[in-house]
Amino acid sequence: MNLDCLLEIVDSKLIENQYRPLNPTEILIMRGIWKYRTYGQMAIEAGYSTGYFTNVAAPELFGRLSKVIGQRVTKKNCRMLLESYVIAQGASETPPVRQNLPESKSKVKQSEVKQKDNSPRYPSGSVPLDSEFYIERSPLEEQVYQEISKPGALIRIKAPREMGKTSLLLRIIDHANLLGYRTISLNLEQVEWGTLSNLNQFLRWLCANSARLLQLQPNLDDYWDEDLGSKISSTLYFQDYLLESTDTPLVLALDEVNQIFEHPQVAKDFLPLLRSWYEEAKRLPIWQKLRLLVVHSTEIYVPLDLNQSPFNVGLPIQLDSFSEEKVQNLAQRYELKWKDGEEIKQLMAMIGGHPALVHLALYHLSLGNISLSQLLENIANSSGIYHNHLQRHWAALEKQPELAQALDTILNTNEPVLLDPILSHKLSSMGLIKKSGDKVVAGCELYRQYFLSVFNNKGVK
Repeated sequence: MNLDCLLEIVDSKLIENQYRPLNPTEILIMRGIWKYRTYGQMAIEAGYSTGYFTNVAAPELFGRLSKVIGQRVTKKNCRMLLESYVIAQGASETPPVRQNLPESKSKVKQSEVKQKDNSPRYPSGSVPLDSEFYIERSPLEEQVYQEISKPGALIRIKAPREMGKTSLLLRIIDHANLLGYRTISLNLEQVEWGTLSNLNQFLRWLCANSARLLQLQPNLDDYWDEDLGSKISSTLYFQDYLLESTDTPLVLALDEVNQIFEHPQVAKDFLPLLRSWYEEAKRLPIWQKLRLLVVHSTEIYVPLDLNQSPFNVGLPIQLDSFSEEKVQNLAQRYELKWKDGEEIKQLMAMIGGHPALVHLALYHLSLGNISLSQLLENIANSSGIYHNHLQRHWAALEKQPELAQALDTILNTNEPVLLDPILSHKLSSMGLIKKSGDKVVAGCELYRQYFLSVFNNKGVK
């Protein structure tokens, strides 16, 4: 059977079963299997380590394929099972609806469905797992996938807002599920304000929702002891109840942890608690089952004791802007015929490789309602596509005049500026500036144009 044809069928079946399609690394593995190559030979060809293919990429691939075809797939039986499955599917698929439709009408409907499925969505929030518009940050994903398989791992993902943190988190959780791990994914934006401001209430919320996602009864009162306190009670709850209830690793993923930064007294207790759970894995084997994923924006700050915070242990992941190559790749997925690279250079000169800004520009350009020159001409205006993004930053700067003044200083010079380290760190964490050696410059031309206009109108001093 032709491998390319089989890969197309496998991709369609994966998507049909709500799994993501094959990525380039997995296609390389499939081609290697068909040529009877070892993982070592495949790894050399792809520029990865053999361990990544053996322990991460191949098990994830085989896990998805096993769920689709209903049999356990391994490297040894992969070719035989897939060929048999595809042949069986081809023989059995006779959809009654299509048989009852006139041929011409059936073709139109298939075309309409295909067009609907492939049309880009308005880019807002995280990129869905099955989306073709997700840009992989290789080898960053591979590093994270390897880390999550290590006992007692802690991974910290940080970046300014709209840089792709939650999109990456979705894929880590999906990878953990494919490995057979139990997963708990909680977004702290869903916690009520009053709960976030009370440590005891917040820890009870955390434990109760963790049990719910594991399909366990909460049984909080069996483990909560006012004399011991909520930190010890929640620790015992995880240790003696949740971790004891599973024979597989348990991933606790906490998104938007920056929400708790706005409650310093709770943050100063909760964040060291996470670190203590990470440290427990070095002492007690049961805590080695726990894998912690902490995701937070870098735009809110809270004074923390660095010896207690979880933000100086574990694997730190900093999400950066897209490279020119990745923007070109994304433009192709939006079916923009940019061949000479000049359009990419123009776009990146204005907005850099900021993921959300790039996605939004390419989406509007793909609709054909606006040209690149028109988009760039109005990009910093109130009628531009980035108005909401820029307004959010301005609202934050209005509350912190010292940051607005520092940014104004940077924008009013064409040379890199030496800035106070604290101000530099905060503006950089917001994504408004970038470092140039020990000095800083504007994050992108969009920010320069917009904020110079705003500062001139507002009279920032």
